[in-house]
Amino acid sequence: MLIWVCTTDTTSAGSSPDVSPVLSPKAVGELIVANLLSRDYMFYGDEALHYSEAATAVGALRFAAASNSPVMLQRLIARYEALLDDNSVLISRRAHVDMNVIGIVPLQIAILTGDPAQLKQGLSFADSQWDSPREDGLTGQTRWWIDDLYMVGMLQIQAYRTTGDLKYADRAARQLAAYLPRLQRENGLFYHSPDVPIFWGRGNGWVAVAMAEVLSSLPGENELYASLSLHYQAMMRSLLDYQGENGLWKQVVDNEKSWDESSASSMFAYAMLLGVQHDLLSSAPYQAAVDKAWAALTALIDPAGNVREVCIGTGKKNDLDYYLARPRVAGDFHGQAPVLWLAAELLP
Repeated sequence: MLIWVCTTDTTSAGSSPDVSPVLSPKAVGELIVANLLSRDYMFYGDEALHYSEAATAVGALRFAAASNSPVMLQRLIARYEALLDDNSVLISRRAHVDMNVIGIVPLQIAILTGDPAQLKQGLSFADSQWDSPREDGLTGQTRWWIDDLYMVGMLQIQAYRTTGDLKYADRAARQLAAYLPRLQRENGLFYHSPDVPIFWGRGNGWVAVAMAEVLSSLPGENELYASLSLHYQAMMRSLLDYQGENGLWKQVVDNEKSWDESSASSMFAYAMLLGVQHDLLSSAPYQAAVDKAWAALTALIDPAGNVREVCIGTGKKNDLDYYLARPRVAGDFHGQAPVLWLAAELLP
């Protein structure tokens, strides 16, 4: 099995787009799903399916269902059928957020098809995330990185969506409630971790999406719903101020010298769109911000369905220059995934 690695460098800022900037959500979704289906799997080192492909798979599955494309849906299900086999090279049972989150794929298939085998396998990842909980009730995989909010929150809320079991919704809510006040600052944005006081774009994107995904399904009577909503709304208000005139957000959100980064931009737009759809945000001005971002993002998609200006995978480091100098590439699944999420939700 080959490992797909993105090597396309797009570091020259201001380059002209490869395709028309007015692509419809349907055209974008079909292009990026075709791109996904043409690739070999992307692995997390040599251990398991990479979490960014898992996130892309969820977007692709949602798009196939929303666009009423049964052939596309079946091709995607076939691509990830190996996740049902614990002996597959796509699976690692190591207790780590990046390993467990791949459970969102079989859970998404279960949501769409009702397949009990997919449900069982997806829940095995959600349940094992709490095999060794901390004394405070959080998952033993807690490490206080902002990425974790999606890796844990999304997996647990997917489990709640498939089962209706409140324990999964409660896990997601409690994990977010522990992280948010520890990492969110007065400007509404989030540090990469407590010891890295930098507002990294995609890291903040993972937080924004995690809050939007959880709140869109969390029962309103949950004791943490109101508090989580306030954290989410504070971030969304702040992001309105940081959106550029061109519709995009920066690699380091509050740094004007930073470059425009597409994965963070699509994540922020998606989080806003879910907020509007689920009455967490007023339609204006958030819908306008989403529309502006979408127009800018479609101009960054090449004819092969690769989204440009994507920051490569990035660990935490207390060094602003480290973030500003990160290479940007085209076609990285970190950038493909959120554009698919947006496309699925923007379909008429």
